[in-house]
Amino acid sequence: MEPGMPSDTESSAPPAPRLLRRWDLGDAHRIAPLPQDGPHRAWRVETAAGVVLLKRYEAGADRRRVLFEHSVRTALDEAGLPVPAPVPARDGRTLVRADGQGHAVFPWTDGTRRGGLELSLRQCHELGRLLGRLHAELDRLTPPVQQSLLVPTSRAADAVAALDGLLAALPQDGDDFAALARRRLAERRALLVELADHQPPEAEAFAVGYVHGAFDARNVLYGRTRQVAAVVGWGGLRIAPFAEDLVRAAAALFAGHGEERGLDLDRAQAFVAGHRTAFPLDPGQICSAVHRLWWERLCDLGPLRRHYLERRDPAGAADAALVSWWTQNLDRTLETFAAPYRVPAGQAERLDVP
Repeated sequence: MEPGMPSDTESSAPPAPRLLRRWDLGDAHRIAPLPQDGPHRAWRVETAAGVVLLKRYEAGADRRRVLFEHSVRTALDEAGLPVPAPVPARDGRTLVRADGQGHAVFPWTDGTRRGGLELSLRQCHELGRLLGRLHAELDRLTPPVQQSLLVPTSRAADAVAALDGLLAALPQDGDDFAALARRRLAERRALLVELADHQPPEAEAFAVGYVHGAFDARNVLYGRTRQVAAVVGWGGLRIAPFAEDLVRAAAALFAGHGEERGLDLDRAQAFVAGHRTAFPLDPGQICSAVHRLWWERLCDLGPLRRHYLERRDPAGAADAALVSWWTQNLDRTLETFAAPYRVPAGQAERLDVP
């Protein structure tokens, strides 16, 4: 450990009362730790001024990046979007340092998380529109970025070589699970060899801007009226293609449909149609983003390795099932994401949202 760096015990210790006095919150009545999700710590704090969330950033967090995130969240909140903005301290700062670490306070949002498959088609449409509004405001409020971004492509040959290494590492006389692992790895290898000619271009240009980066069920909170109360989880704010962010969000929200673990294409289509009403994108770039995300999943061996070799990630089996489904339904998936752009705008707004 470097000199002056807080220990694990210090970083997880509850905040001292004197820290909370840096904000106009009054006395803290109760401080309850929240489950850790990522590198940062957080507490629910009941104060005389109301309930807030206190966040402690990991040691070494990039101060400029954190302050940029704060400024973006503040601007989105002022634009009327459901994004909790940091509460300024008495001196006007949103990032307060104490004991060598940065801290921030946010309004507490009473809300629940809902999986994408729990949403009606109309709610999927509204959620897509919300992401479109976020993209539009991020594009308007953040500094200009160079257009357009060249996105590199994973190579099938590299993935096949990596799979050969994983297969060689499996014991020849292992248990039934090892035999299943060998079968699943061999199936992925066969797919990569068969579909090598489906590899996207080595690099492709996309219109880009700042995006949330993790718009999924974990980071969308719903209020009692079942309307979105807050979009949280802005630590992944980054520059990326808007089409990629849209497709990744849809894949994260609507995966797991049916016994084959595929995408719910009806909900995905309503989501894309809603996004179009607020922030239209080039349909060709959307189809390219769908193709690239499928290819990325096909070449990504991490879930297979963690589940079948390291035996520590049960989600790896579901990921493999989704890749298999997506491969069999690639044309249908491409058609679904492009459909809202093939009808007049007025009809697209009503597409599949009874």
